[in-house]
Amino acid sequence: MTLTPKPGVLDITPYVAGRAGLAGVEHVVKLSSNESPLGPSPLAVEALLKAAHDLELYPEGSAQILREAIGDVYGLDPARIVVSGDGSDAILTMLANGYLRPGDEVLYSEHDFILYKIATLANSATPVEIPDPKLRFDVDAALARVTPKTRMVFIANPNNPTGSYISHEEMRRLHAGLSPDTMLVIDSAYSEYVRKNDYEAGIEMVSRYPNVVMTRTFSKIHGLAGMRIGWTYAPASVCDVLNRIRGPFNVSMMQQYAGAAAIRDRAHVERSVAHNEQWKTYLTDEIRKLGLTVNESVANFVLIQFPSPSSSGAVGQKNSEKSSAKADAFLGSKGLILRGVAGYGLPDALRLTIGSAEANERVVAALREFMGR
Repeated sequence: MTLTPKPGVLDITPYVAGRAGLAGVEHVVKLSSNESPLGPSPLAVEALLKAAHDLELYPEGSAQILREAIGDVYGLDPARIVVSGDGSDAILTMLANGYLRPGDEVLYSEHDFILYKIATLANSATPVEIPDPKLRFDVDAALARVTPKTRMVFIANPNNPTGSYISHEEMRRLHAGLSPDTMLVIDSAYSEYVRKNDYEAGIEMVSRYPNVVMTRTFSKIHGLAGMRIGWTYAPASVCDVLNRIRGPFNVSMMQQYAGAAAIRDRAHVERSVAHNEQWKTYLTDEIRKLGLTVNESVANFVLIQFPSPSSSGAVGQKNSEKSSAKADAFLGSKGLILRGVAGYGLPDALRLTIGSAEANERVVAALREFMGR
């Protein structure tokens, strides 16, 4: 007899991270994980080195140093901030663990972050995918699927891997259609990159409503993906729940000091944003010139759509030669790693992280060669 997990767990397809290397290729440029090409703030590195002198000591248990730094930068009450030393993924999982029951329904877009489905199934709840044929969260389609069983709605804003976003007005309309006992979880991992007047990361809504939570990360704009720091701004009652179920000493002193220094270095953040805006425009324009579809993105990556190889006849033969799989293999032969997103329901697309100037120019040159073959 074998041990049996609770319902839903064996329905989970394990998360597969982007490749970090290529067999037989020495000099690889990794553009598959939305990492910062500028790296971390020098102030964060300096703080990390200083913190390394006290490795024998347990960290302060509430991550007070980091919570206060976040509060200072964003004007938030540190008591309403919870930090994770395992990325914002852990916070999303804790929210599911703390609030979902068997039979509850959880809504998320069909091309959203895969973790939402994993956290739902792990708690024996029912995942409900919202169709988004335009690769953008559809508020009307979401509201049409709300039922008395809807317990939680996850929305990545901006969304990964499409790079799209919804406006603050649309987010408020989504919230207005939810019952008070339904939690709206706004995953704002890429919010610092957005330069749109109608966008709001979620702070305002969390401040106003008792059933809205916002999650953020240090992995993207702050260039600290290797440190796995995430945080949430949430109602006091939700923070109380998270603090009851999170692990003790869940944020190391190195994470706290490095994160505090990183979030206070606003000049480094602005340099990262400026680099991203410049090269996002370059990549979008140049790749579109090759006849490929590139979605409008407000994040630090672009989604490239290739012809579907499923077409019939001569067109299908031509498309199969220019498919995402063929492109991925060709780019790999050039030492360039992009992210296949078939697991997100987009088998004919590749996600390209905006990298260094050299990396971006190499990708365009390689795609130009591939499309011209």
